[in-house]
Amino acid sequence: MTKQRILVVDDEPGIALLCERLLTLAGFEAVTYTDPRKALEHLQTERADLLLVDIRMPEISGFDVIQLARQYQPEIALLAMTGYGTVETAIQALRRGVDGLILKPFEKGELIPTVQQALADSQQKQDVARMRALRPLFSVTETLFAETRPEALLDLLLGTVSRQLACPNVAFYQYFSRENELRLLGACGKKPSSSFVARTHDLEQVVWGVIGLTKDAALEQEMTEAGFCSILVVPTSLADSRSMLFAARDSGETPFRESDMEMFMILARQAAIAMENARLYDELRAYVRRVEESQQALVQAEKLATAGRLTASIAHEINNPLQSVRNCLHLATREDAPAEMRQKYMDLTRQELDRLMNTVQRMLDFYRPSVEFRPVQILDLLEHVLNLVGSQLRERNIHVTTAWPAKLPGVMAISNQLEQVFINLILNAFDAMPQGGEIFVSIDKKRKWIEITFQDNGPGVPQEMRESIFEPFISTKGGTGLGLSVSYDIIIAHGGQLDYLANHQPGACFRVRLPIKENRE
Repeated sequence: MTKQRILVVDDEPGIALLCERLLTLAGFEAVTYTDPRKALEHLQTERADLLLVDIRMPEISGFDVIQLARQYQPEIALLAMTGYGTVETAIQALRRGVDGLILKPFEKGELIPTVQQALADSQQKQDVARMRALRPLFSVTETLFAETRPEALLDLLLGTVSRQLACPNVAFYQYFSRENELRLLGACGKKPSSSFVARTHDLEQVVWGVIGLTKDAALEQEMTEAGFCSILVVPTSLADSRSMLFAARDSGETPFRESDMEMFMILARQAAIAMENARLYDELRAYVRRVEESQQALVQAEKLATAGRLTASIAHEINNPLQSVRNCLHLATREDAPAEMRQKYMDLTRQELDRLMNTVQRMLDFYRPSVEFRPVQILDLLEHVLNLVGSQLRERNIHVTTAWPAKLPGVMAISNQLEQVFINLILNAFDAMPQGGEIFVSIDKKRKWIEITFQDNGPGVPQEMRESIFEPFISTKGGTGLGLSVSYDIIIAHGGQLDYLANHQPGACFRVRLPIKENRE
């Protein structure tokens, strides 16, 4: 354990020697001076834990030594000695911030307890001061980490450092390895010269400069030219970034103390972490925006692809009523046709037009999807989907078998989105069976779920692809690979499940589960 160092200053050699002997026997490291000037020179270069000084000395008073010692070493403990123990002396000593007062002549047993008490009182004062400084730091840290926008955070950081350290000049630099450049990101007040910044950054160490006390002549010259009386510079290095925080007080202001340095180092570290967090948040936001835009584009592309695959079926659905309308109008306009037959043909024309308008409205709904959950009858929806793709399935000789109850409870859903899911599953089976085949569609109610199963007798899904079948761009037939992914997202958004069932039957089997509930929560 390092011995505590006591600096004794007394113009009486006998007192100085006695103090040195007693302190050494007590386990302290004692350094004595009878010349206060030499003692002050010592304090500028060597650390001391406590200054034991006589108040009345012929050349320099003990109070003047105390004042200068505080400037050189702000955290040093102070113990004053005096042979004139008046109330005025004690009051003046307290005003000077001493940690203890001992009267001369003192007994041998009085010095050590007084020194120990002065050291303890000084440490307590330092602890209290640190706690007072740290309390606002907790709030500052929370404020810095709460801001995730780099530009706003930079302004907040500069203002925070300026307020906490009572300095008008603050600058934050970031090192960019690709350009090998230390770049100024923001500053308030006067900025240091570029040569000073580069030299400080190259040192990669903390710089604490005070005019008159700094041993670096070049640094003092630059500080003087810039009008600074004291500066603090702390470089920080994180995993992927390096930065530097600079603070300076102008000439005529009080120089930075050791406590200021401790606070500044904490602020610099927190600032570097907060800036890195803000950068990562900014990158994440940009990435999320790109993903959302890409996902929207992919979903729209899949919807258009699905609409394209339905073109043939829609053409049949539209062409058939158009042919009927044409024929009915032709027959209704014949002059030799009886009046009742003309009325019959006109009624048939209206029916076919209603059928045609309903089909067109369904297509418009598909392209202009609703985002509102409403009660939907699954049976009606599936029958409509099968009607849409029916002619396309028949042309490929694909037979559809259905099994469902006469009545089912409704579900809260977006009908056109469920329609897209059902169309995707049926057309997937269609693409998997180019030579024809069978599709079995069943619906069942199980507790609070409605289950719709689509089973075909095609080649099925290869074993190695089953775990990733719902991921984007996974396809067994060379398509976009988005149909099942989009369908999966739609069903999940409805609070349901879309699964691939390995039921040991030929072909592929997909199951859609939708919750039965009156209102969407």
